[in-house]
Amino acid sequence: MADYTPKPEHKFTFGLWTVGNIGRDPFGEPTRDPISPVDIVRMLAEVGAWGVNLHDNDLVPIDATAAERDQIVADFKWAMDETGIVCPMATTNLFADPAFKDGAFTSNDPAVRAYALQKTMRSMDLGAELGAKIYVFWGGREGAECDSAKNPAEGVKRFREAINFLCEYSKDNDYGYRFALEPKPNEPRSDIYFPTVGSMLGFIATLDDSEMVGVNPEVAHEHMAGLNFLHAVAQAWEAGKLFHIDLNDQMFGRYDQDFRFGSMMIKQNFHLVRFLEDVGYDGSRHFDAHAYRSSQYEDVVEFAHGCMRSYLVFKEKAAQFNADGEIQELLAEINADDGRYAYLNSGYSRAAADQLKATEFDRAGMGARNLPYERLDQLTFDVLLGVR
Repeated sequence: MADYTPKPEHKFTFGLWTVGNIGRDPFGEPTRDPISPVDIVRMLAEVGAWGVNLHDNDLVPIDATAAERDQIVADFKWAMDETGIVCPMATTNLFADPAFKDGAFTSNDPAVRAYALQKTMRSMDLGAELGAKIYVFWGGREGAECDSAKNPAEGVKRFREAINFLCEYSKDNDYGYRFALEPKPNEPRSDIYFPTVGSMLGFIATLDDSEMVGVNPEVAHEHMAGLNFLHAVAQAWEAGKLFHIDLNDQMFGRYDQDFRFGSMMIKQNFHLVRFLEDVGYDGSRHFDAHAYRSSQYEDVVEFAHGCMRSYLVFKEKAAQFNADGEIQELLAEINADDGRYAYLNSGYSRAAADQLKATEFDRAGMGARNLPYERLDQLTFDVLLGVR
């Protein structure tokens, strides 16, 4: 049997808000007692994780004094040093406090927008102190229920102004951050601005310094909209914008379930891991997921183990897929290229256009060609189910 032990080179990370989730949902009170950030760091070290990520208020309460803040951070850094856990990513909670009930960067209230910038700058200071180099922005309240009250074009403008401002703040302080914007279609707002990876990529192109800004796609968020997460990740990768990734599991079209990675959509997760490994993605594999509300902390440990083990199982299956002779023969047949049209690889030229226009194509033959996708898909199934 393969070794599914997580190692630092796998770059598996969890958020304080994930393994520290206390089991509250919109219909029920907490089922687990809170545990401290220091204890969470120790738990992650015990299960073999590489890193811990956090919102500012996951670590420092929003109403903490300066002295309390410094002591909390000192204790947390001590725990990180003690265990070897690193903090590669940080973010800001701009959705929980009632001040952000109608948005943060896109709020109609200029005082709220200014406070959101201040809170984010202080959170960036905290992340930099902990060693983070990726800074994620999830606009959980950046949206609307009542379109009569908000101009979405103005919302886009306000969000752009905020990200431009914070890019300059990062550069002014030599933090070296790369910003990763996280799309989601809805929840907690009825509609959230920039609902998909594609819409976020379009927005990034309009920023003053688009080079330092990429995306943080999440499995659950694209699946909520019924979209293919692999395709979104591939588009982000091809654009050079896959700065971070959130792994969990999610049924199509449901509320944000944040299930353990690998627990639902087996084939989709396999193709995702195969893609990440084949292209050489070297960022964090961050699990933005939650244990079942029915679990106590000993089962939360199993949840964390399960996320990492599932990824490593999929990684092993991807290697098996890539090494399978019959599968590779089918792929070679499907992608056969005799080089006849290689002249098009250099792009447009008058000569290429003239040659292409003069070419006679066997349209009937192309339409009649067998593409053995059924066989390929069954072989993929056999690999995943361990019968091959």
